[in-house]
Amino acid sequence: MKTLWQHCHVASMAQGAYSIIEDAAIVTSASRIEWIGPRHALPDTIDVERHEDLGGAWVTPGLIDCHTHTVFGGNRSGEFEQRLQGVSYAEIAKAGGGIASTVRATRAASEDELYASALRRVQALMRDGVTTLEIKSGYGLDLASERKLLKVIRRLGEQLPLTVRATCLAAHALPPEYVERSDDYISHICDEMLPALAAEGLVDAVDAFCEYLAFSPAQVERVFCKAHELGLPVKLHAEQLSSLHGSSLAARYKALSADHLEFMDEADAIAMAAAGTVAVLLPGAFYFLRETQLPPMEALRKHGVKIAIASDLNPGTSPALSVRLMINMACTLFRMTPEEALAGVTTHAATALGLGDSHGTLEVGKVADFVAWDIERPADLAYWLGGDLHKRVVRHGVELNV
Repeated sequence: MKTLWQHCHVASMAQGAYSIIEDAAIVTSASRIEWIGPRHALPDTIDVERHEDLGGAWVTPGLIDCHTHTVFGGNRSGEFEQRLQGVSYAEIAKAGGGIASTVRATRAASEDELYASALRRVQALMRDGVTTLEIKSGYGLDLASERKLLKVIRRLGEQLPLTVRATCLAAHALPPEYVERSDDYISHICDEMLPALAAEGLVDAVDAFCEYLAFSPAQVERVFCKAHELGLPVKLHAEQLSSLHGSSLAARYKALSADHLEFMDEADAIAMAAAGTVAVLLPGAFYFLRETQLPPMEALRKHGVKIAIASDLNPGTSPALSVRLMINMACTLFRMTPEEALAGVTTHAATALGLGDSHGTLEVGKVADFVAWDIERPADLAYWLGGDLHKRVVRHGVELNV
């Protein structure tokens, strides 16, 4: 069925800008956009079977959250309270808290329990206008538990009207059974975990955490080599707490993205630009951890690095359930413009997931994923803090009840 969506204005986000079409019309055929442009230019030859009046709404591409850790067990709000009472993260970790507590809770939870808790978080993101979502594993840290997490991620994508990409982040932290044996754990990931999980069709990309409290560049490179051997693209948590030039390493392996990046330098930006690696900034973690080291925005802009924005939804450092709030934080904390921030959760986020050819902009041939917002101008998406803006969400040409 062909549907004509009209009485709207469109911010198509083509070429990473608003690319506004006033008094626009969109024709969808099945799951794709067949035609888009000014309403007066709509060809008479297009035979439309259904008409939808969008009531003067502003239409944007569906939002894309390209970096999340949505599936996990347990809750760490108690640790948040402890930190605000003066207990250090090191003290919490020594007492068995931090990521170790999430790993224990995740390993103990059943697949159904993990699905049920993740579903509530995913539904919150969908109500915020998200139509595409990346979810990482990384809280299992053994083959059985990582498999369980990735199966839950696949299940969410199969049972929800949502495009879900699954990323294996087994190299997230050192599990307790490998204390002081990080090289052995990397060998386990490369020799057993990644081959098995990839063979089962559970992995779309491979990620790692390159940091002094996680894994070294040399260890990450071993993971990247195995991922390439398996035909899987790579991503990287890099330069969040220190400068190890992980982002340059990611660029050498043509990574889809390098994420966090507060401590990257201009040489890293140059390498990422040359490789086409997207910089994914995570203002929720920056805010929640009360960081002060800003990402090098001018270097990223100067060298033309594409900048994406994501929620980093996770239990420890960014329990964020709103991509719109991340848009505002990107503007207020990182001094991005509303236009840059919206590009960061649409076209550049799609590129960060390897979906740039099909998602992220409203253009002929791309998937018909869009949100019709009851707002006065696109900047309103960065302006309003919280709440539930009135909207209509369309995914693959079908309006959703969110």
